[in-house]
Amino acid sequence: MNRATGTTRTTAPHPASDVLVVGAGPTGLLLAGDLAEAGLGVTLLERRAPGISNLTRSLVVHARTLEQFDARGLAEDVLATGRPVTSLQLFGDVRMDPSTLHTRYPFVLVTPQFEVERVLEERARKAGVTFAYGTELTGIRQDADSVTATVRTTDGATGEYRASYLVGTDGVHSGVRRALGLPFPGKSVIESVVLADVRMTGEPAEPLVAKADGDAFALVAGIGDGLFRVIAWHRHRQAPEAGPPDLDEVRELTRIAHGTDYGMYEARWTSRFHSDERQVPEYRVGRAFLAGDAAHVHSPAGGQGMNTGLQDAANLSWKLIAVLRGRATEDLLDSYQAERHPVGRLVLRSSGALIRFALLQTRAQRVAGALAAQVAKRLPPVTRRAIAQVSGIGIAYRRGRGDHPLTGRRAPDIRFADGGRLYEALRGNRFVLITPAYETPELGGRDTSRLVHATWRGSRRTALLVRPDGYIAWATDTIDRAARADALAAALLPWTGPAEKEPAGG
Repeated sequence: MNRATGTTRTTAPHPASDVLVVGAGPTGLLLAGDLAEAGLGVTLLERRAPGISNLTRSLVVHARTLEQFDARGLAEDVLATGRPVTSLQLFGDVRMDPSTLHTRYPFVLVTPQFEVERVLEERARKAGVTFAYGTELTGIRQDADSVTATVRTTDGATGEYRASYLVGTDGVHSGVRRALGLPFPGKSVIESVVLADVRMTGEPAEPLVAKADGDAFALVAGIGDGLFRVIAWHRHRQAPEAGPPDLDEVRELTRIAHGTDYGMYEARWTSRFHSDERQVPEYRVGRAFLAGDAAHVHSPAGGQGMNTGLQDAANLSWKLIAVLRGRATEDLLDSYQAERHPVGRLVLRSSGALIRFALLQTRAQRVAGALAAQVAKRLPPVTRRAIAQVSGIGIAYRRGRGDHPLTGRRAPDIRFADGGRLYEALRGNRFVLITPAYETPELGGRDTSRLVHATWRGSRRTALLVRPDGYIAWATDTIDRAARADALAAALLPWTGPAEKEPAGG
């Protein structure tokens, strides 16, 4: 709306894209960069003005997310922004020890979300993503071949963007979700969570420490440049409508939970938020998709929010590329809901259980919780499974009846006979076929521009087909070469298609 005249200015229609991504947080930036690097036309709409950072709460990057960054040649850039930590104290005697994980990255990287965004934005710009800042989505309409987003810009102009597909990565207050008419069932778990970046004369013994006393919890983490992020809450001081907390409140909540305020003397900024547990029932409506916080939100316990969203993006991007390139049918896109919705539900449950464990109220409950933590510490398989799940390393997708037991599981960074490794081979949105050294697979004249063939370094006879997101699409142990060849041909067809064609947007 033009304030001087009371009129609305309408801009000319924008050129069509292959994919519209709405929301320039980590999920949207990873997705947009993947699509653009594959040669697709991508427009990224963001309500914020240029240079205005997200209100970032995420502080950790888990091992599985680092593997996804490795598959894009970004892991070293992200590692340079933070501190690898091999053991984290969460609440009381509860510790997470990722050093036991079978991965190239057996640690948690403590780094603020804005650093991850910076790396991903640089990559997206270099790949050719078109950014439209100060642009808010107001509506969506779809037909058989495209989706159109109506928008309003910060100067009051209205306009439209059209694409073959649209992905909403625009957070908990998603305009895409509202425009699609989707419910967001769930509830608020805790209100009036205090968020602050502070300076301190002292600091915790570890880079990230979370403690609780039953009525309050506080997480303190170093985020660089002499600053520490504090996330704190008190059961009896929930004031959702209150303004930002002052430094005294941050100090007091930290003292209650940690027994000290570490000599806090300055707050760069403070804020409040509430933590919900919600999940949308459908991640796909026609040609529109939801990912990240637009699809699921949960408590910050375990640091899984940003990481889960990034895994959503990694799952969806290669499927959109395959469909738009003509290497797969539209049915492939349905697997996004089938695979990622159960993961979102699992994260809601696990993060919710952790925060409830931290906030056990009665003395009897706290004693029982402490005993449970001690028992878990003495049962390594239990703690290993918990760490694998939180880190993402243990997440697997459901396999079909009759599929090999490895199907749907995350593939580790396998070393090949020629000295190469899997996550380097995955770069460029490629499938990787791994076979015994003595076997040369017959690919039947198939276009192999997106398929890398590698051989085991040892004597293993299993044949694996690994998807671009690092999950195993197909495997076999049969020693009958004719049967293996037939099974491989059948496996390649739905995943890689018969041939490649130009993207829908030209």
